[in-house]
Amino acid sequence: MKKIDTLVEDIYNLFEKKNENLTEKEVDKCIDTFAKTVKIHVKDFLKQRPEDKPRLRLSTIGRPDRQLWYDFKKPHNIPLAPSTRIKFLYGYILEELLIMLSSIAGHKVTQQQKQVEVEGVKGHQDCFIDEVLVDCKSASGRGYNKFKYNNLSSDDPFGYIPQISAYAQGNNVEEAGFLVINKSTGEICYTKVHSLEMINAGDRIQRIKKVVKSDVAPDKCYEAIPDGKSGNYRLDTACVYCNYKHDCWSDANDGKGLRSFKYSTGQRYFTHVEKEPNVEEVK
Repeated sequence: MKKIDTLVEDIYNLFEKKNENLTEKEVDKCIDTFAKTVKIHVKDFLKQRPEDKPRLRLSTIGRPDRQLWYDFKKPHNIPLAPSTRIKFLYGYILEELLIMLSSIAGHKVTQQQKQVEVEGVKGHQDCFIDEVLVDCKSASGRGYNKFKYNNLSSDDPFGYIPQISAYAQGNNVEEAGFLVINKSTGEICYTKVHSLEMINAGDRIQRIKKVVKSDVAPDKCYEAIPDGKSGNYRLDTACVYCNYKHDCWSDANDGKGLRSFKYSTGQRYFTHVEKEPNVEEVK
């Protein structure tokens, strides 16, 4: 049986030379499974509607306390923008592609989408590959490099380590890993995660349950950061993607709330404007 340490090399070899390990029938089976899964994802995303009531899932326990508090106290039951839903959809498709390629490359894929539970909170893991718990991710640019160079322990705004810690605790295993594809380049990496890098998911869940029951919001997740030498301050990148940024930063700009300006590199949200940016303001 192949070992997970050769997984990336074996996947790359599929595109460089003929794979002798699987028959055409076995390859067709892998592709058919992939097609069925993609069909499910597409149909789910086309009919997806906001949840009536917020619920805690293992995939969300890594979110900052304040964001989770807003999830329960002021849920935004507004459909995601079509472009955002499409982005999430092709992210899921790429993650399923990784699983399919792992199978075709001759690695043993088991326990796909198995439900696990920790402290009453449920979630669905991606799979085990070669008897190792694996969470598949798609990322681009800087996000991919965090996995490639194993920097998540110091920079994990989306809570990937707590998420995989929960799946590991639910399976009672001490080792896991991320299989990641770069959405921009097609590059793939595998990053091991040992128990020493994981958190106690049970303790984290118990804390979250207390946080969301409180009537007092936790401290802000991130501080505003300087925007160059202008004297202006803007949101940290992690805040930009949060649905609750306008609620959370309603005290910005002397109580007027966030101000947004359209730059060539994207929209920036300012908490304090000392000098007016020489770009269009988004009202």
